Amino acid sequence: MQARRNLLKKTLMLTAAGLVVGTRPLISLASDQDKPHELAPPPDLFDSQALDIDFWVQPRTLDLIRPASGERTKILYWKDGEVKESAYEQLCHLLRDVNGKKTAPIDPKLLETLWATQAFIARFGMTKPLEILSGYRTPESNKRLIEEGIPAARKSLHLEGKAADIRIAQLHEEVLGELIRSFRQGGVGFYYRPSARGGWIHTDTGLQRTWKG
Repeated sequence: MQARRNLLKKTLMLTAAGLVVGTRPLISLASDQDKPHELAPPPDLFDSQALDIDFWVQPRTLDLIRPASGERTKILYWKDGEVKESAYEQLCHLLRDVNGKKTAPIDPKLLETLWATQAFIARFGMTKPLEILSGYRTPESNKRLIEEGIPAARKSLHLEGKAADIRIAQLHEEVLGELIRSFRQGGVGFYYRPSARGGWIHTDTGLQRTWKG
């Protein structure tokens, strides 16, 4: 356990320092056979309980990319305890169902998780935008994914605007997932993929749980 925590911490430090090869970290976290069958608790580095109140009350700006549509937005959406309505509407549009061409309200708690992730990583000097691979989904889009064999639950929280599939360039998905998991805001799914861009992380505001897909 301690060795794994040290490795995760070293990975984030190296990535923050720019020590990367292509779009993947210089060091690999573990081979498939080395990864534990059950997810261990997040490393101490990602204990969000250690963050002071100043972290949570600062203005919240999200820097997001939507690869499927080529859109990018960097917008201040929360300040002095209030969500800015026009900014919220823009974020709902960015997290819309691109294929189904439909927008729905996004759970503010999900936006908080996305923001906290970026704000935490920024403390290490990393300012990469967060890629939204999937946000809200219509029932039709979700059904189509299932039929195509793409991981999607029949009662997915994507249908309620309470989930997003995300990644950050040059940050290993396990590091990203463990960070999000530490916020204890809901479910976290780890999707590892052996490609240059790597996998992604599912985050939602449902019950606290973890899985690998």
